[in-house]
Amino acid sequence: MTALIDVILPVFLVIGFGYLAVWKSYFSDSVADGLMTFTQGFAIPCLLFRAISTLDLGQHFDLALLGSFYTGALTCFAIGLLGGRYIFKRDWEESVAIGFCCLFSNSLLLGLPITERAYGAGALEANYAIIALHSPFCYAVGITAMEIARNRGGSIANLPRKVLAAMFKNALILGIMLGFAVNLSGITLPHVLNDALDLIIRTALPAALFGLGGVLYRYRPEGDIKAILFVVIISLIMHPAIVLGMTHLNGLSIAETRSGVLTAAMAPGINAYVFANMYGKARRVAASSVLAGTALSILTIWCWLAILP
Repeated sequence: MTALIDVILPVFLVIGFGYLAVWKSYFSDSVADGLMTFTQGFAIPCLLFRAISTLDLGQHFDLALLGSFYTGALTCFAIGLLGGRYIFKRDWEESVAIGFCCLFSNSLLLGLPITERAYGAGALEANYAIIALHSPFCYAVGITAMEIARNRGGSIANLPRKVLAAMFKNALILGIMLGFAVNLSGITLPHVLNDALDLIIRTALPAALFGLGGVLYRYRPEGDIKAILFVVIISLIMHPAIVLGMTHLNGLSIAETRSGVLTAAMAPGINAYVFANMYGKARRVAASSVLAGTALSILTIWCWLAILP
């Protein structure tokens, strides 16, 4: 019960305040969108830039950790894709979008604050290692699969260009890449720039959680209940279970196990809807999965915190 009250509920209360603000028209949809644009397009990329630029790459980029997490993610994508096609009888493009919902856990807006509140700020290094590859990996998998589905029987010569172009339009990926550039080059940033970044970074997660609540108000569940439950079960139960098994198999430390499993246990992120909307496929399933998964994750995260060492 302590974990529920002290770790989980404060994070979800901030989301709830944002939901309530838009529901009761204290904030308009456009204001909530603007807040998410600021956090997703600027504040969180700054946070990722700072984290990656100062991360000990040799210590925290553990291939066993990354392999454990992304084996789980890729397995869930494949299950979501095949389930969409053969269980729910969707076309291949809609099935890819459903698979992407199962692939893209909310590693940033939920994973970081939950891990920090549960285990302290010092426990986030493994989270940042996972997050550094999360958007590039997920978008590379999703876009590649979608372009193959859309061009069945046609030429895929332009596929690498399309994938790279889509990825490098993403501000999160640009922040990560700049962080790697500073880290590997050994550049020392001016003190005044670091102070400015600190001011922005402090706003990133609380503002993003509040904005997430406002955006979720639009994603009220409607129809496709079986497909939505399918996505939610894979995201909240199967993904972390696979990662937990892989961390034991690979002999990871307690800290890495906690970060890997908790990151995998998060609900589908807003990017699941962004991806579905980008292609106009399975938007209702994606939007409702984000909302339902976020709500149900209050209980499932509590369970995973009880299971983890």
